[in-house]
Amino acid sequence: MLMLRRLLLMLPIFIVCTGSMADEPKAPVKTSPLAEQGPRPKPVPAPSSAEIDASLKRGIEFLLAHQNKNGSWGSIDIFRPGEIYAPVPGSHHAFRAAVTAMDISALIETGQKDPRVVESLDRAEAWLFENLPHVRRATPDCFYNVWTHIYSLQALAKMLGRKPDDARRAEKIRAQIRQQLDLLDRYEVVDGGWAYYDFDVHSKKPAGSSISFVTAAVLVAFKEVQDIGEQPPRKLIDRGIASILRQRRPDYTYCYGEYLKYMNHPVNQPGGSLGRSQACNYAMRIWGDKTVSDAIVKNWLDRLYARNGWLDIGRKRPIPHESWFAVAGYFFYFGHYYGARCIELLPESERGPYQDQMAHILLALQEKDGSWWDYPMYNYHQAYGTAYALMSLNRCQRAAAGIEPKKD
Repeated sequence: MLMLRRLLLMLPIFIVCTGSMADEPKAPVKTSPLAEQGPRPKPVPAPSSAEIDASLKRGIEFLLAHQNKNGSWGSIDIFRPGEIYAPVPGSHHAFRAAVTAMDISALIETGQKDPRVVESLDRAEAWLFENLPHVRRATPDCFYNVWTHIYSLQALAKMLGRKPDDARRAEKIRAQIRQQLDLLDRYEVVDGGWAYYDFDVHSKKPAGSSISFVTAAVLVAFKEVQDIGEQPPRKLIDRGIASILRQRRPDYTYCYGEYLKYMNHPVNQPGGSLGRSQACNYAMRIWGDKTVSDAIVKNWLDRLYARNGWLDIGRKRPIPHESWFAVAGYFFYFGHYYGARCIELLPESERGPYQDQMAHILLALQEKDGSWWDYPMYNYHQAYGTAYALMSLNRCQRAAAGIEPKKD
């Protein structure tokens, strides 16, 4: 999922004046019947719990084998020409902290009963405690640190439950959560929501366009820390929600960013939104948007599975947005992770077919070394891809709820 320099060479660089938030309607646009209609995927054989367990273990083994000596994951190593824009050193401080936080979350969710995982988590947490407070904006135009703040909030919320009797550690975690919330306040764009570029003004408060999927990811992280008793500023929540509403179309396709909302660009079409609608729908639903009904959640899961090829064609392509519908490779596992979160919005009795479809896709794409990756990005791609896939696949495991999938 991560970066893109204003769609690079693919998109015209038009900055559309969107007006102040005070002038924007608070209510969402009228829902179109298309929000509940669309292609339906063909049935797939239900993966067994044993198959899913085996895949999870291979993914965990990959993370254990590729953890850096200092406890982090990922590096600046370049394996190809034409890497994405990433000013040094700040961009790479952000990337490494973000993927380390993601891998902490993945290991907590999937494997912390293993003593080796416990030891790995202890080292990773020590690295995060030391380095996270220092991650900042790389340059006036580039602030990938937003991803660090997002995924560190999720990791810190999960870390709190690992050693519940350690009061000193708990307070340290909560202090870092509050710092990350403060930084997301600092890096919110001027009209609400979040982005990771400001190519226009380079102002202290970023003046770049808000980006729908970045804002959605922030709102999801906000909810997770709220659930452990930390309160994100309500003004940030409200402005983020308003930003996403301004980018939502009647069929619950979401624009890439506000700077494109008046353009009929392929990236704004349903095929281009496949990797974004899941995150935006999930974020809006958990923050009280009742228009995101179960029917809409199911429809966009069906679209994700039935048209998975549109995302898959972009997977592993080295140039962002060179694929059909201007899909970038880094949307693949991002979209599936938030799709897996959407499955959890449904009644447990209705999740099975969607879990089976998700597991069917992810099991087939695991690499020989146990990792998953979708976009070649320095040496961070396997760390974030594996984290997303593990957390997605873990949500497909039905036996733990006493519901063993049926075999065709």
